[in-house]
Amino acid sequence: MRSPFRYPGGKTWFVPYVRRWLKKFGGNVELIEPFAGGGIVSLTAAFENLAKKIIMVEKDDDVAAVWLTILGKDTEWLAKQITDIELSSENARALLNHNPTSMKQKALATIVRNRLNHGGILADGAGLIKTGENGRGMMSRWYPETLKKRIMDIAEIKNKIEFVRGDGIDFIEKNLNRKNTVFFIDPPYTKTGKRLYKHHNINHRHLFDLAKNIKGDFLITYDDSQEIETLALDRNFQVERVLMKTTHHTQKYELIIGRELDWLRKMQEV
Repeated sequence: MRSPFRYPGGKTWFVPYVRRWLKKFGGNVELIEPFAGGGIVSLTAAFENLAKKIIMVEKDDDVAAVWLTILGKDTEWLAKQITDIELSSENARALLNHNPTSMKQKALATIVRNRLNHGGILADGAGLIKTGENGRGMMSRWYPETLKKRIMDIAEIKNKIEFVRGDGIDFIEKNLNRKNTVFFIDPPYTKTGKRLYKHHNINHRHLFDLAKNIKGDFLITYDDSQEIETLALDRNFQVERVLMKTTHHTQKYELIIGRELDWLRKMQEV
């Protein structure tokens, strides 16, 4: 649990698979995460020395503000604001209705919104938690000391991480030929993307065409969609289904796509 976000579609459940995949390269690669979101894969790679450098890319301005603040010069300010603020339903709404005038203020408001919105969703139209955990309301998702620790822990390894505010697909296209570089690609999904993310509308076919031309290795995660499976198989990628558990403890399959997935099959056999 490294990320300060409660990120919808987050990949905490997938961390054991990412570890196995990255260990193939002996820590001697750069990792690019073009759709960084909550950044758990990038953070895992940085904390566990699974890559020598990590590049996180995110298009959402609010999410980007958080990463730029944590990885910049205002890390301690953000951590202190989170622990000092006396958050209640009333002043949380006041904070969220206030138009931030700086990057660090936007970062604070984004973290509050992410923690207190239903499902951590930051897309337009998302509502605040009503009942929360055990009926304790929206404050049941506010853990200031935990958030502070996560932020300050990230600050300790921020020299390993570069953050780019930009379009993930554009970044892939411009960096296809990077040597000793691997990509973890977790784009907005076809079925749920519109509900969860502001920038949900991407060209999935173009993304797969780009992946085919990546010089290094890559790993792609997607919802279990026949359309996506067909795009992958048409480009001679390998596809595996992995069972995951949602935040509501229901089980579903996701597609894992790559050039070679023998390591993943071995994990599933255990």
